Amino acid sequence: MRTNRLGSNGPEITRTGFGAWAIGGPWKVGWGPVDDDESVAAIRHAVDSGANWVDTAAVYGLGHSEEVVRRALEPYRVNDEVLVFTKCGVNWYDDGDPKRTLHPEGIRFECEQSLKRLGVDTIDLYQFHWPDEVSGTPVEESWGVMKELVDEGKVRWAGVSNFTVELLERCEPIMHVDSLQPPLSLVVRDAREDVIPWAADNGTGVIVYSPMASGLLTGKFSAEHVEGLAEDDWRRRAARFQEPQLSRNLALVEQLRPIAERLDVSVPTLAVAWTLAVPGVTAAIVGARRPDQVDGWVAAADLELDADTMAEIERAVVDTGAGA
Repeated sequence: MRTNRLGSNGPEITRTGFGAWAIGGPWKVGWGPVDDDESVAAIRHAVDSGANWVDTAAVYGLGHSEEVVRRALEPYRVNDEVLVFTKCGVNWYDDGDPKRTLHPEGIRFECEQSLKRLGVDTIDLYQFHWPDEVSGTPVEESWGVMKELVDEGKVRWAGVSNFTVELLERCEPIMHVDSLQPPLSLVVRDAREDVIPWAADNGTGVIVYSPMASGLLTGKFSAEHVEGLAEDDWRRRAARFQEPQLSRNLALVEQLRPIAERLDVSVPTLAVAWTLAVPGVTAAIVGARRPDQVDGWVAAADLELDADTMAEIERAVVDTGAGA
């Protein structure tokens, strides 16, 4: 599987990696019930197919995703053969209700808990999950704690997720931001206009999340499918899975099908490959709950889309009004 360097100072990572949000199981922002044995098999299948990193977060399943990742990676050399990325800053430890906070003591506490759950001495890439919304801590102070974790050897590379350009610029003088994780898909495209160009200009790697728009671009969704989602699946409440957005997004999928067929790839592979073709993007996080779902996107890492194909996809976006 092809690799890219993560920013100016980061590791060589495969252009697609395994995203472990869904395998966390039921919680406030969960994807419904999961089978841990299938999750383990899916992660191992992704690694055996060439992916050299797994991205998770402490809050996914309130710690459960990290525990499943640890179990799945037992046969591999973690921190070497397979890199482990996780996130902090959505703290639920006090009362079980996740809150976006980057308080210094919380960052340190979360780091220690993640190290234990993952069974490692060092986290390869540690990321702030969301900007602070609760503690009022200046981001400079929070990022200073991240620098301390790097200096102490508990973290190898440091990054952020869902940050604005303004927050990135406040972090960079304190310590280089190795990685940025924004959402990017044919349905959610805003990051192309601001944070991804900033990252390219500053030597920051970009790992995009939800490149298949949380399942919308798999080619398997329909209005009936949405109705059949588990009651605790967060997508039942998301605007892009409701009308009028749902019909536009599904119309885009139908316009992608002939393009994918011409290239002899799946619709999910095409959707992920589009994100990888965006200038400044290093890699894409792609989720799966079963091994066969990995097969639906693993080829994207090696698929190059030419200018004509990119233009055709862009026209389909405009024609359908997807994401609007």
